[in-house]
Amino acid sequence: MGRQLDRVSARPIPNGNASAQPNLSLVFPTPASGARDQSLRLIVRPDIWGAQARIHLSNVFGTTPVTFDGVFVGVQMSGAALLPGTNRPVAFHGKSAISIAPGDATWSDPITLAPGSAAQMTGRKLAVSFHIAGVSGPMTWHAKALTTSYLSGPASGSKGAEEGEASFPFSTTSWYFLDAVDMMAPAATHAIVAFGDSITDGTASTLNGDDRWPDVLSRRVHAAYGNRFSVLNAGIGGNQVVGPATYTAATPFSGGPSALERLDRDVLSLSAVAAVIWLEGINDFSRNGNATAEAVEAGMKEGVARMRAKIPGIRIIGATVTSAVGYTAATPEQEQKRQILNKFIRTSGLFDAVADFDKATLDPQTGGLRAEFIPESTTGGAGDKLHPNRLGYLAMGMAVDLNSLKPKPVR
Repeated sequence: MGRQLDRVSARPIPNGNASAQPNLSLVFPTPASGARDQSLRLIVRPDIWGAQARIHLSNVFGTTPVTFDGVFVGVQMSGAALLPGTNRPVAFHGKSAISIAPGDATWSDPITLAPGSAAQMTGRKLAVSFHIAGVSGPMTWHAKALTTSYLSGPASGSKGAEEGEASFPFSTTSWYFLDAVDMMAPAATHAIVAFGDSITDGTASTLNGDDRWPDVLSRRVHAAYGNRFSVLNAGIGGNQVVGPATYTAATPFSGGPSALERLDRDVLSLSAVAAVIWLEGINDFSRNGNATAEAVEAGMKEGVARMRAKIPGIRIIGATVTSAVGYTAATPEQEQKRQILNKFIRTSGLFDAVADFDKATLDPQTGGLRAEFIPESTTGGAGDKLHPNRLGYLAMGMAVDLNSLKPKPVR
C-alpha cells in the first residue's frame, strides 16, 4: 500500500471547532454517549487515486470500546447517494466487524475500488460508510472537516450497504472515527504534509470548496509533477506547538494535543513523507496559550530534530505566522511574539526553506490581513481578521516555492 491522503487528527466530541455545523441534537442527543445503533456516511476527497485503498478507524480519544460493522467504501454521486455499483464491503483481518478499544486505532484490509483510471476518478470523492453497533461513548472526531457528510438517526441500524440517500437524512460538517485514507500509489510517490492549526485546517474557507491553502498547493503540485506527490492536510483548529502541557480523553482541549505530542501520529507515522510545511504559533500566544516566543522556538527546534532523525532527507519548510491584528481576542503582546517568531523562522537557518505566508497576506499599513482577505467565505459576514478567506488562502497556496518541496538526496 502507498500513501496517506488525509490525516484526520481529532479530539473527543464536543471539544473542537466545527464550521457551519448543522444542529445535531436529533442525531447525537447526548454528546457524551456519542452514536447509538446508527450509520455514518463520511465524504472525503482523495488527493490521488489508485486501484486499492485502506481506511483507518480511530477510537484514540474514546473511553469505551466501539464496535464497527456494515463498513463500505463507495464513490459519491451527489449528496449521500453513491454511483451505482461502486460500493465495496470493507473487512478487518478478514472479518466484517471490529471492536476498537479506547486509545486504539486500526487499518482495514485493502479495498479494491470500483474500476476507473486515475484520470477518470480525479476530483471524485469517496463515501466511507459504517454502522456503530450499540453505544459508542465519546466520539473521536475532526470537527472542522469543511465537507458535508451524512448521518442516520439513532436506533436506525446498519445502512452502509445502501447506494441511495434515504437512510441518511441528517448532515454534518465534521468527520467521526475515520482517521485516514491510504491509497495505493507508485513507489516513487512522495507525501507533502501541511502541519498546522486552524489556518491550515481551513477556517473561513468555502464549505465543500476545497480551497484551503493546502488544497491550492495540491493543485499546483499536481499540475507541475502529476501524481509524484500527494499533499496531506494535518491541520487542527486551535492547535498549539507546545500546549497544552497534558492532554487526555478525560481532560480534552479544543485544539487537540500539542503539535509535539501528535507529531508521531500525524507526521512521522506516515509513509513516504518528503516534505513538511509547518505553520503554527499564533495559538501559543493567545490567552489560552500565553507561551513565550522562546518556548515556541524551542518547540520547533525539538520538532524539526525529531523529523530529521526519523526521516532522512526530509525537507522542512517553516511558514511565517499570519497576522491576528484586529481579531477580537488578539493582544499587543501576541503580535509582538508573532513578530519575534517570524524573525526566527526567516533567519535562524532551522528550516530548509521558508513559506512567507505573512508577507503574502499582510497589509503593511494596518499590520493586519489585507482587507480583501477578511470577509468569511462560508458563513458570510465581515470575517474575524484572523482567518483568511478563499482569496487569502489562494495567496498562501501560491506563495510556496515548489522547488523547496523536492526530496533531498540521502547519503
